Amino acid sequence: MEILLEPFQFAFMVRALIISVAVGIVAPIMGSYIISRGLALMGDALSHAILPGVVAAVLLGVSPFVGTIPAAVIIAILIGYLSRRIGFSEDTTIGILFVGLFALGLAMLSIVRGLAVRLEDILLGQILGVGWGDVAATVGLGVLALLLLYAFHKELVFATFDPVGARVAGLPTGFLDNLLLVVLALVIVVALQAVGIILVLAMLIVPAATARLLVRRFAPAMLVGALLGVIIAIAGLYLSFYLNLPSGPAMTLVAVILFAVAVAARRRVSRHP
Repeated sequence: MEILLEPFQFAFMVRALIISVAVGIVAPIMGSYIISRGLALMGDALSHAILPGVVAAVLLGVSPFVGTIPAAVIIAILIGYLSRRIGFSEDTTIGILFVGLFALGLAMLSIVRGLAVRLEDILLGQILGVGWGDVAATVGLGVLALLLLYAFHKELVFATFDPVGARVAGLPTGFLDNLLLVVLALVIVVALQAVGIILVLAMLIVPAATARLLVRRFAPAMLVGALLGVIIAIAGLYLSFYLNLPSGPAMTLVAVILFAVAVAARRRVSRHP
């Protein structure tokens, strides 16, 4: 019991725990929609493309949340618009914007010296250094993302699994597509401090994919994914504290291990019905 409670004698670990749980709940729920729509590349691209917004916020001396949220929303809508309008395939368009904006962010970081932020923290996350303001912003954004997904859940599910039928039924599929991208942008901003830009995709995709191996129906799979996300986040936080590992890679390793266990268990069950 002492091993479990010892880390939370420190205020920074309590703040990290709150943010970890928030990310563990929100990211896999969002990830369920992403997997069903085949938008994993979009999530990865968007997480990298908002780097200029993060750097711009630091340059302006404001919270990364203040600068990153509008940048993430604008980039999400831009990626969605160009993917539908340009003659290239969607993955080609996303890839071009991904590398272009990420390169712009890296160039901004290299040109401007003396920034109170390290590239390593942006890429891999630095959850142990967050303040209570960051906690409030993360929880607030997470709640907003969940409320939006809840309010439009039926429409999003319909448009996800039967886009043609949704259009015939008169649903505003273009609006729903953009809404999903905006919520994805919010979730990515929520997860940034926990796992960083590079590993955001891990918390979005891996718990949700693991849940889909265990549960067939969409809504229950979302709940299982959120539960797995919380377990992954907390376990990763303990590994980070006791083994002196970066929080993002620690959470990602736990997520991948759970996924591998789920795959092995499913194969075993399928062989012995």
